[in-house]
Amino acid sequence: MAEQITQLRILEHVQRLGEQHPPISLDSVDREVRDPRAVTEKYGHVVDYLARVELEVDRNVLELLVLLPDVQEVDRLFYADVWQPQEIQHGLILDRLQQDLGRPATVPELEVSMKMKVMGALAHFSSIQDIARLLYYLTGASTERQAVLAYNVINDGMRQLGESAIAETIITPIKQQEPGHFAFYRMSATALVQSGELKPWQLYLARVLREKTYNLVGTNGQDRYRAQMGGVATALGFTDDLEKYAREVGRIEAQLLWADQQGMDFPPYVLKALRQSIDLYKERGFEAA
Repeated sequence: MAEQITQLRILEHVQRLGEQHPPISLDSVDREVRDPRAVTEKYGHVVDYLARVELEVDRNVLELLVLLPDVQEVDRLFYADVWQPQEIQHGLILDRLQQDLGRPATVPELEVSMKMKVMGALAHFSSIQDIARLLYYLTGASTERQAVLAYNVINDGMRQLGESAIAETIITPIKQQEPGHFAFYRMSATALVQSGELKPWQLYLARVLREKTYNLVGTNGQDRYRAQMGGVATALGFTDDLEKYAREVGRIEAQLLWADQQGMDFPPYVLKALRQSIDLYKERGFEAA
């Protein structure tokens, strides 16, 4: 029987994250880059992509205010007091790194989409807001798992390039904060499903919506970003075993949303999104608008 996850346990986790992992200071970063050309060739586009994703946290908070008008206090504490302050610093630090590499500053998308506003209008119904909460947790878990995997590869790659300052003062501190974010989303989604608050029709609708709207991190439902994500996945070597990567990214929702589907390691839409992104990257390249 799965261990029951309580709201108190989640709250204590969020409080520990805030206490043990304060936002990373820009002044703590050693800006030495031994070989800017080599770093740019190997990771320039990846750093740009991740910087944009991290800086879009401000839009993500606005989306949460729309989707969760009656937000629970533990969720508010997490996204407003812990997650946003940490993530915005990640973005600022990565953006400064790419400018140190001679690349232009990143341009995040900060406008809440019309689709999100429509969903927000429906979220004022408590039964719909519960579905929105579950989708929020699942999206967060998928996103943070992708971030953890990316930063692990980049950290090793920077060390292989001899870029110890980047690895030790930028990538390592960032990657140490991401697993705690993933754990929050995993525990929150699990607790919501375990609680029995969601009726069968709500779980069914959550499955339908997830399958229809699933996006990889930072793609924002746009083909130009999907192509870029395909480039990131290629640069980081995830294309060598796409099913393994899909399993890592989609395991939590396979367990919670699709538990009745025996033997499902990950939902098919995760692998479909990955293949679509890679195909778009091969067709358009990274810079295509």
